[in-house]
Amino acid sequence: MPSHHRLKLLAAAISLAAAGALGATPASITSGGSFVALNQHATMLRQGDTVSGPLPATQPMHIEVALKLRNPAQLHSFIATAKTSTLSMVQRSLTTPQFVSSYSPTASQANKVAAWLRAAGFTNVQISPNRMLVSADGRADTAGAAFKTTFAKVRTRNGRMAFMHNGDVRIPASLQDVVLSVIGLQSVHQAHTFAKPMQAGYTTQAVTGHNPVEFASIYGGSGVATAAGVPVGIVTQGKITQTITDLNTFTSQNGLATVTTQTVNTNGTSSDTSGLGEWSLDSQDIVGMAGGQVGKLIFYNIPTLSNSNLTADFNTIVNANATKIINVSLGECETSAQGDGSAAAQDQIFQQAVAQGQTFSISTGDSGADECGDGGVTPSWPAASQYVVAVGGTTLNASTTTWNSATVWTSGGGSSSTFEPQPSWQNGVAPGSKRGLPDIAYDADPNSGAKIIVSGATQQYGGTSLSAPLFAGAWARIIAIKGSGIGFAAPLLYQLPASDFHDITSGNNGGETASAGYDLATGRGELIISGAASDIGGGGGGSNVPPTANFSDSISNLTVNFTDSSSDSDGFDRLACLGLRRRRHLDRHQPQPHLRGGGHLQRLAHRGTDTTVSRRDQQQRRNRCTANTDRAAVAATSGRTARSATWSGRCWPTW
Repeated sequence: MPSHHRLKLLAAAISLAAAGALGATPASITSGGSFVALNQHATMLRQGDTVSGPLPATQPMHIEVALKLRNPAQLHSFIATAKTSTLSMVQRSLTTPQFVSSYSPTASQANKVAAWLRAAGFTNVQISPNRMLVSADGRADTAGAAFKTTFAKVRTRNGRMAFMHNGDVRIPASLQDVVLSVIGLQSVHQAHTFAKPMQAGYTTQAVTGHNPVEFASIYGGSGVATAAGVPVGIVTQGKITQTITDLNTFTSQNGLATVTTQTVNTNGTSSDTSGLGEWSLDSQDIVGMAGGQVGKLIFYNIPTLSNSNLTADFNTIVNANATKIINVSLGECETSAQGDGSAAAQDQIFQQAVAQGQTFSISTGDSGADECGDGGVTPSWPAASQYVVAVGGTTLNASTTTWNSATVWTSGGGSSSTFEPQPSWQNGVAPGSKRGLPDIAYDADPNSGAKIIVSGATQQYGGTSLSAPLFAGAWARIIAIKGSGIGFAAPLLYQLPASDFHDITSGNNGGETASAGYDLATGRGELIISGAASDIGGGGGGSNVPPTANFSDSISNLTVNFTDSSSDSDGFDRLACLGLRRRRHLDRHQPQPHLRGGGHLQRLAHRGTDTTVSRRDQQQRRNRCTANTDRAAVAATSGRTARSATWSGRCWPTW
């Protein structure tokens, strides 16, 4: 009999035995309503996982109940418009209060869920600030009764003791329009780190390790502003005291200023130091790629890498909205995250991040195209989310300063998602209709990896746990140049010319093969910092160079002509400035028949000849422009070089 059938039979038998141990469902929960099943079925076990008996009723459980966003279609529309429109009048990001007001579950909905959890016997019930998660503490008997399931003990294939739920997760029917998923009812599947130390005695030709400060020059950062003043977030786990000590040693040895650090704990702390190499790799390579300076490193720390803790940590980050670039060198099989409801919950959180202009830089994994380890082609989660930047891996051939060549790192994660839709910025670029990853790639091979400080000594590490922080450091520099309002990185990366990347055309990851242009092994390739800094337009705030406005106008009878000779050295969208200056010109010439009287009004746009139209026609055109902006008209006002443009004929700007 196949092993997975034996596991199912054993789990079913344990389910019957456990039902009595978990006790009866409280009357306050069962009375007056029916229950419905969420899209969370019995925990799927992998080859090598072993059920070892029923879970004791006293087993502690921490759960995160994810609530459904309001107005999801409107949110999707906002994200698409904000990321593709060239109009400065279009709002490109939301503040956290704005997001909560428009899209978060209501206070009434969150309170209803919290009240039900308390009635079910859970304690420490808390509603997150954005009301997207309701957390609670309980035991196996509490959770079993509340969600109509039973639990079993599992020894995972790597020897870790865990638990699973044996049946569907159910909730009161009265909450089905509010509750998205319940995370924390299994611990078999969870995220793991991707840092890989170089194997001792392994040598290759033309490939060598690098001090983290060398990557900035190798990837085109020479002469580009550092990330000074830009805070960068890192998702971490366990005790990170030594990580900060090693970071200070790294900066001291390289003549860099000491980096300011902050630790934000979510769901408690732990003494676990097993991730030391990972967090040292993340922090030191972010600083190195950032040009040796960042505003601050914020360690968003959790006690374990359970899906409930990781989901809560992501939510802490978007609620704080304290940094616009966050590194995540973690992942798991995407179908495992889908099965326990954490993928759906995290996707919602990442949507809030995108709406707020935050970018998560996430490793694609170190298992090639088969993150699940079942012989298939399945990517890693959360890199597979369409609302993050997924960073794959290469084998780098470079001197201490100069890039020579690169190939696919054979273990670098990359393939099409099995369920996540393809975002609009990948349409016509990535194959198929599902999310393709990675988006870009950087060095990940341990043999060409980073020489970092771990416990006071130099060690060489790689993995896509190197490539993701390299992008985080690079993007921090773009933020420093263009401003914190530049927004979510992914759509901007797909708008860049091919010359801004080292296109990787050789190698494969065991399931996907590199080719010219975008591929599922390395995405668009390795981002060149100087090219991105030059070709990405500004987003407002930060250190943007203000545009120099230069306008003139001439009036003839009922016609006014405006000429724009403005310059914009860093690519900032000038339309807001244009509108302000045009408004001032109009005010200066009031009262004029062509502005106040009846008859005809001049249409203002970017091409064509001067034309007059009736007031009714003008108002109709104004309404159409307000509802559906003529992007071609805007294109003439958003270039990066000085130009002269006479405004006439197609679209009346909205003032």
